[in-house]
Amino acid sequence: MDDVLAYTTPYDPLFWSRRGESLAAFGDLLTLRYRGARPGDASVAGRWRAIAAAAEIDDPVQLPGTGLVAFGSFVFDPRSERESVLRVPGTIVGRHSGRAWVTRLAFDDTPDEPEPELPPRSPFGPHWSASLGPGRQTAEAYQDAVRRGVEAIQAGEVGKVVLARDITGTIPAGSDLRRLVRSLHEGYPDCWIFAVDGLIGASPETLVTVSGGTVTARVLAGTVARGADADSDAAASLGLSESTKDQEEHRFAVQSVLTALRPHTSALAAAEQPFTLKLPNVWHLATDVEGVLSEAASSLDLVGVLHPTAAVAGTPTDVAIEVIRRLEPFDRGRYAGAVGWIGASGDGEWAIALRCAQIDRAEPSSPTAPITAYAGAGIVADSVPESELLETRVKFRPIVDALA
Repeated sequence: MDDVLAYTTPYDPLFWSRRGESLAAFGDLLTLRYRGARPGDASVAGRWRAIAAAAEIDDPVQLPGTGLVAFGSFVFDPRSERESVLRVPGTIVGRHSGRAWVTRLAFDDTPDEPEPELPPRSPFGPHWSASLGPGRQTAEAYQDAVRRGVEAIQAGEVGKVVLARDITGTIPAGSDLRRLVRSLHEGYPDCWIFAVDGLIGASPETLVTVSGGTVTARVLAGTVARGADADSDAAASLGLSESTKDQEEHRFAVQSVLTALRPHTSALAAAEQPFTLKLPNVWHLATDVEGVLSEAASSLDLVGVLHPTAAVAGTPTDVAIEVIRRLEPFDRGRYAGAVGWIGASGDGEWAIALRCAQIDRAEPSSPTAPITAYAGAGIVADSVPESELLETRVKFRPIVDALA
């Protein structure tokens, strides 16, 4: 059970992991796809409640991720041409708190069959790499977009806007996508490692976790590259913590989360000052938020009120999204949307889909499959286009290095 990833499929992995606590799944029992719907809508959160209420669940393990579980991934912008998805697999192999289990899910009219103790492990396919190049938002165009974003801020249109750029390319058709997942898992164990419907990444940012009535979130906004040695690294961390620009960007993001959660909590707390979070390639300003649910809201309901945060959209949110639509020449799809899982009780773990790439299916006769990776930066009044471009390059590193 030391390599749970081997229990999901090479071509369409369903996987969720952080700090060695993992869920790996295969088989599609039920797949719900949505276009234009938000996670908290009745067609999504309400339908999940109905499915959970009708299910007969035998769950003696009673750990996060046991019992009836759906993996989900939602678009950033409800106008996206991409679909959001909730997928209930046929089998889940999980590990949490030193315990391991297998969950089997089936419709009640499925004939009983003798079941092996564990599902079969699938050996990993050969190594592969991606060919990547500029996307629709080139480096030069991105810097121009940042200038226009600053102009929108100076004109009073928005207080902050998050602008992204893309890089595109191909991978060999039939590649074992679990190799990308494994590379991210080994390089970024403190991040949320996810693979849902071709979206694969390593996100440092928790959108929301709901467990037994407790709500937690981690807000990240404000970034600087790690230093090349101990002294320069310490200087980078200190510079970030003292940066007025980054503190302002972070404050917008924290306030957007607190404002969204307050109506749904009886108690809510966040530190007055952020801390610096160290990742293998960057420092982030980070603030942890914790609260107590005041109603029978599910994690999907909270995803619906939280997303998109100022950390990935801007402030005010609705206006910032309009600016993003104007300045980004591509559809973000599920990049910067919510990704995670929900259980029958409504508990779940959701991250923001960052440091990720979307891999689409190859055409029947094509030797390659298309891939698009994304990275963004928060723009405020004193943002410098060259610096924001450098920040996106740093944020591309996890996925680009893993694809090399």
